[in-house]
Amino acid sequence: MLLEQEFAALKLELSVKAKNGLDFIVAASLVWAAIAFLWTLPGSPAHKGFITFFVGSATLPLAWLFSKLLRTTWTLPHNPLQPLGLWLNFAQLFYFPFLIFVYSRYPQHFIMTYGIITGAHFFPYAWFYNARPFALMAGLIPVGCLLLGLRTSATDLYLIPMFIVGMLLVLAGLLWVSYRRNQQAYQRVAAELSHASAAA
Repeated sequence: MLLEQEFAALKLELSVKAKNGLDFIVAASLVWAAIAFLWTLPGSPAHKGFITFFVGSATLPLAWLFSKLLRTTWTLPHNPLQPLGLWLNFAQLFYFPFLIFVYSRYPQHFIMTYGIITGAHFFPYAWFYNARPFALMAGLIPVGCLLLGLRTSATDLYLIPMFIVGMLLVLAGLLWVSYRRNQQAYQRVAAELSHASAAA
């Protein structure tokens, strides 16, 4: 029972200290807003897709800035689960060969594919941060991108990144609620563990 509580405390600590990764979600919202604007401009899907690769690279430095504003913690050396978050983030890079294939052969479907990968990679964070909104958006974002991609003309592809921005903002709100809930649970579990240690 104690080991189960300790494991739960480790997961809750990740959620509370990192605030469910809100810094990354807010940064991604801004990046996808910039991508949406880019896709409203004249130009071919191939040209816009090429620029999108570079715009997307701004997510990490923006997340670092927001981590300072939101006072989130990226590293918890004493928490053995913390490195898993980095591995989960890197996992999406293995989808990039497929993304590059779509870009080179079907550039009009590039932004849809990029959006699907972005949304789908959220799923394991539902477990990692003990936050179900990640699982919800891991389903809604890819399905929404697919439906828009199938129904949208080449001139209206900006609707896909706009949809993603909206979903990311909703996700940010839901994650904040989840963070506050986990914060209370973490305090309760930490108190129980402290009491159990004192009793031992």
